[in-house]
Amino acid sequence: MKTGMIPPGVPYLIRTVLNLSLAPAATICLVDFVQRGLGTEVPLWLSIFLAIASFPLWTAVGIYWRSWTRHREAKRMGARPAPVWVGKWVGNIDHIINIRKALKTGYPGEYMTKAFPEVGRVFNMQILWENMIFTDEPDHIKSILATEFSNYIKGDKFKYSMASLLGTGVFNSDGDMWKFHRSMTRPFFSRDRISHFDIFDRHGEEAIGKMKQRFAEGYAIDFQDLVSRFTLDSATEFLFGNDVGSLSAQLPYPYGIKAPASALHVASPPTSAETREFAKAFAEAQEVSADRTRFGSTWPLFEIAHDKTKVPMKVVGGYIDKILEEALRKHKQIESTDCGEDADDGETLMEHLIKFTSDRVVLKDEILNILLAGRDTTAATLTFVVYFLAMYPNVMLRLRSEILDKVGPVRRPTYDDIRDLKYLRAVINETLRLYPVVPFNVRETVHATTLSSPDPTQKPIYIPAKTSVSYSVLLLHRRKDLWGPDAEEFDPERFLDDRLTRHLTPNPFIFLPFNAGPRICLGQQFAYNEVSFMLIRLLQNFSGMTLEPSAHAPGTLPPKAWAGEGRKAIDRFYPKSHLTMYSHGGLWVRMTEAEREKGVR
Repeated sequence: MKTGMIPPGVPYLIRTVLNLSLAPAATICLVDFVQRGLGTEVPLWLSIFLAIASFPLWTAVGIYWRSWTRHREAKRMGARPAPVWVGKWVGNIDHIINIRKALKTGYPGEYMTKAFPEVGRVFNMQILWENMIFTDEPDHIKSILATEFSNYIKGDKFKYSMASLLGTGVFNSDGDMWKFHRSMTRPFFSRDRISHFDIFDRHGEEAIGKMKQRFAEGYAIDFQDLVSRFTLDSATEFLFGNDVGSLSAQLPYPYGIKAPASALHVASPPTSAETREFAKAFAEAQEVSADRTRFGSTWPLFEIAHDKTKVPMKVVGGYIDKILEEALRKHKQIESTDCGEDADDGETLMEHLIKFTSDRVVLKDEILNILLAGRDTTAATLTFVVYFLAMYPNVMLRLRSEILDKVGPVRRPTYDDIRDLKYLRAVINETLRLYPVVPFNVRETVHATTLSSPDPTQKPIYIPAKTSVSYSVLLLHRRKDLWGPDAEEFDPERFLDDRLTRHLTPNPFIFLPFNAGPRICLGQQFAYNEVSFMLIRLLQNFSGMTLEPSAHAPGTLPPKAWAGEGRKAIDRFYPKSHLTMYSHGGLWVRMTEAEREKGVR
């Protein structure tokens, strides 16, 4: 999680210049040797020409040699190289430019689909002659995540790009370090702990209270902002024992609305400004880190002047350091008084981790990794579910009916309630299908291997050692050949009717919202419980939801150019992603308070 003093682009440029100078330097030495050995003088212009010409010649020889050796290895393995998606510029550098442009103004994943008609769903982008394989084939993803797990690692390139954000935490480590982090965290995520809903209830009640207050004023709310605070407060209490109090600060008003004078006089807690700075910095660091992973080993070229994560991570690090120091102080105090025995039921994750290590770097890295998973992923899922409920009133009506029938208008839900609410789980799963929280991921091969050919008449696809292999759960989840012709439609029934047995049951690797294999999300059940709990409380208290596009700031709604076919032509929010997906500009909604029946008070 440390950021160095030297920008990452500087050592990258130094290495590149040194590599580029090897051929000219060797050529000059050779010319000098010839002159001395033969006793003849080579003209200066010829020496300069040979030195300059040696670079492209040596580069071409190197590219040809690697290509030849890999074709030879592929032939030996009875395989074929992945088809190359050839760009318009030398080294396919136009792919880099187009990807950057797509990240700013495009629809998630759409740029990659442009390759499909030309080269299929498995291809090599080969940016600057570096192999970068992409796939959304379920059999390939199964190999990457499960059957060939040990051969597909995070790898040095990914870990280097993510080091300033995630350090050596569980999401950015391999081998023994990954096993250590996993073994530290796994025991904490048991059914007994995740079925205790006190944290969700406390922060959910506060969030719903703020919603009602703002609706009573006559304004829409940014639901994404609200649930990001809810999940942050819940996650920090779960992790540290004390929440950061982000819900106590004023909610934002819609674009163009000046906060009423009464709101200006309401003092926010001293910690709220610090919490806002932390959340903003954390999001910025994720944005930068995600950009890095999309450009392979060339990403330092965009950070020659400065490390773009340095400033935000200084804020994030300072925020976490205070919490960590307090936790370590408490742990020492408990140890000195021998009061820490048999207190597992009430311990926080931080207290649990401190039992394994007192290394501040290890603890800080792991906490940030878990905080990323516990806050951003759950907030995104809640945001997208509420979006769909506002877009599809019939779904909301049926879901609310199920909740009121089985839980009632007031009672706090239990673990068994959530397990029995089948339609609720179907709504959440359908949301995660269309908008998986982590839309893209990447691994690196340890040894050369093969992936099955999508066309059974062709040979398997050869993947060299040390090759980045990216895969997209977002595109996988929307494939019509896997999910049926209605794959881009929102229909929770597909997880309840015969489509489940026709599509998902025989091929479980077509639905991967929580990853799979040894790296499957440890907090999967925790996330389902938190999302379910909050949705139940929402629908106990509100009987209607509508989107409020007029509350959005300019440029945060879908562009007119998106009109046409597919999901992007239907949706009325602007999906974007860094490490996780989110709604650009928030999700502004109004809700109708339930008559009654009075819900959470």
